[in-house]
Amino acid sequence: MALADRLKLTTDGSAAAPATAVAPAARPANRQMLPGGWEALKARLHEQLIAKLDLSTLDKLPREQLAGQLQETLMGLLAEAGDLPLNRGERTLLVSEVIDEALLRDNTISDILVNTASRVYIERGGRLERTAIRFRDNEHLQQIINRIVSRVGRRVDDSSPMVDARLPDGSRVNAIIPPLALDGPLLSIRRFGGQPLRFADLVRTGSVTPHMVGLLGACVRAKVNILISGGTGSGKTTLLNALSSFIPPHERVVTIEDAAELQLQQEHVARLETRPPNVEGRGEVVARDLVRNALRMRPDRIIVGEVRAAEVMDMLQAMNTGHEGSMTTIHANTPRDALTRIEAMVGMAGGAMSESLVRQTISRSLEIIVQLSRGNDGKRRMASISEITGMEGNVITLHEVFRFEQSGVGEDGQILGEFRATGVRPRLMERIARFGIDPMAIAREYGVAS
Repeated sequence: MALADRLKLTTDGSAAAPATAVAPAARPANRQMLPGGWEALKARLHEQLIAKLDLSTLDKLPREQLAGQLQETLMGLLAEAGDLPLNRGERTLLVSEVIDEALLRDNTISDILVNTASRVYIERGGRLERTAIRFRDNEHLQQIINRIVSRVGRRVDDSSPMVDARLPDGSRVNAIIPPLALDGPLLSIRRFGGQPLRFADLVRTGSVTPHMVGLLGACVRAKVNILISGGTGSGKTTLLNALSSFIPPHERVVTIEDAAELQLQQEHVARLETRPPNVEGRGEVVARDLVRNALRMRPDRIIVGEVRAAEVMDMLQAMNTGHEGSMTTIHANTPRDALTRIEAMVGMAGGAMSESLVRQTISRSLEIIVQLSRGNDGKRRMASISEITGMEGNVITLHEVFRFEQSGVGEDGQILGEFRATGVRPRLMERIARFGIDPMAIAREYGVAS
């Protein structure tokens, strides 16, 4: 078999997975090393690297020393591979890419999803791609999972087959092993810790318009309570980080999260994180405990990374008792669904509140709902901005201010459409005017409008 053909196969002889798209300039000019063969060779080198190195020893090395060790080993593997059609520059590029993948240095990757030892996916640019990377077997994958979680003081075994933890770089890892995972260990890593996106980035990518940025910035500065709603991976944490840039620097902010993912762009921030129970089932600290404690920390604003249960009641009370301008997120597909979920969560808090009283509490606490979505093209957009205007009878009333209207799908699969103002003037504009705030001046200040 010709070398070019061999490079298009994985080490077990099966067809290589679709290659990751890379800028043309980053690939060798030699036509024998087009993306399919290049990716397969990278996968083979990665597997040989894993098999050759003593991972237990490497875990103890500083990151810079580890990179040097990997480079030396990979150069040796390339030398052993024989007469590959690669010049010195191409070999250096190949080794660099393998090291970047091994050390997770590719900042374009947002999620790493491992479905047993033979199937590894990444999310890049909002789309999932299958990679050519393989683990030796499921036992090897489970060893890797154990090493990852042990670094943060957690464990995963038959008695505790699930784990959810935050890594030192801020990334979030979730793992589940047999017998709960039927086909083998499953590992998910959501990467954080890079430079948070700013509104200028979101406007440039078409996720939001300058007028929407101006309105949201004015709402934050006027201490409007904001709920960010959206599905998994729709960009809720990204938006929360971006919104924090509008908070005046003299204000004290307390954040509460299950796994610390927020990277607020403020100096005066007190960060709190929940704690799971230990192996004996003791020591658990839930979000509701932290919200209650935060009220004693003299916060100007409280930001809860995500409300999931009874803590929503304490969050609403805080918004109503002197902590205006607080923000949180929730998993929901529409603004109305978000309100329904909050109503259900209030019920989890106990107490004997009537349905009418619960809805009145919600309508008097929350003022703006920002709905996010991720389209089939992988792009995240601000689907709508809605204002809560009060109650009509026993129903919370919403006025949509901005929305994204889809007009079709392009030949390349990209969703076509545009953001539109509904023509409804938000009641909050009077409050914003009293604060002396000009929304478009904020947009210009942040470089998103001329």
